[in-house]
Amino acid sequence: MPDADKERWRLSRLYGSMTESEVEKLAADADSLSDAARWALKLDLSRRGLKTKLEAPAPPVEAAKLSKVVNLRQYMTLPEALLAKSILESAGIESFLGDQNIIRMDWFLSNALGGVKLRVREEDVEVATALLNQSRADTSEV
Repeated sequence: MPDADKERWRLSRLYGSMTESEVEKLAADADSLSDAARWALKLDLSRRGLKTKLEAPAPPVEAAKLSKVVNLRQYMTLPEALLAKSILESAGIESFLGDQNIIRMDWFLSNALGGVKLRVREEDVEVATALLNQSRADTSEV
């Protein structure tokens, strides 16, 4: 007998040993039960002649839309990349640094790797570019 069937029958015997009020409480929280437990509970409710309905399982949470991450800028030194990242994060734009750990360990590889890549979500590109351009203009005026 496969394991799933054994589990169903084990739970069926367990629920059969419970009182009606215990089974009804269990049915009220049926969305937290496994498929095997729900099957066994339905069987037990039917056997007892109870009209208690199992709580419908909660609809699955819609998966978050995955955004494409794009390279916004490349910096030859890690401090420059960290400064740009902090500008974006202070504006609430999530950003990521690519190749930062390799360059941190051996900065001679920066040219070979194309520097530290500043990455943002595709939908944030315009705002992030404007912020970094504004920051560059502010520092060049000083």
